[in-house]
Amino acid sequence: MSGPILEVDALVAGYTTPVVGPVSFRLEDGEIVGLAGPNGAGKSTILGAIIGKTRIFSGSIRRRPGIRVGILGQAPVRLTEMPITGRDFLHITGADRCAGPEALQPLLPKRLDLLSGGQYQLMNVWACLGCAAELVLLDEPTNNMDPRATATLVDVLHASRENGRGVLVISHEHEFLEKVCTRLVEVQP
Repeated sequence: MSGPILEVDALVAGYTTPVVGPVSFRLEDGEIVGLAGPNGAGKSTILGAIIGKTRIFSGSIRRRPGIRVGILGQAPVRLTEMPITGRDFLHITGADRCAGPEALQPLLPKRLDLLSGGQYQLMNVWACLGCAAELVLLDEPTNNMDPRATATLVDVLHASRENGRGVLVISHEHEFLEKVCTRLVEVQP
């Protein structure tokens, strides 16, 4: 299809009052666009506006009609007891349709409640990137990750570009965004 997967034009968004904006950017097929800025700048509020959870005061958001969206929130739900394996989880999310990154293979037979925070986060990122979504929204994907897990995440995001999907990555970690993104959008508080 032609045109961007996602287009945000002069967006001003918030809750009872505006928190961020105006912000404009486009996301094309195969791009990884980063929303960069300090904590509290309104990056997650922009994501909320994209998925209909925060109020749009002015501007517009257009998504390509009919696209599927994968979303990773800042803190994926993690139950104390999760008696399913990584393999089961990826099957449930539809992310088992492709082999997945080599670094995740040892985690597949393990129960989710036995994974470290960083391993669990990687599994959730892959659930978004490996499913059939054409647009993937990742909010602070490096949460709970040590440097090794973050390096794996960088590799996973680079590999995801081969699928042609658009990825929007939100982070306050500028160095991480520079490693993975094709383009950065700075969000000012």
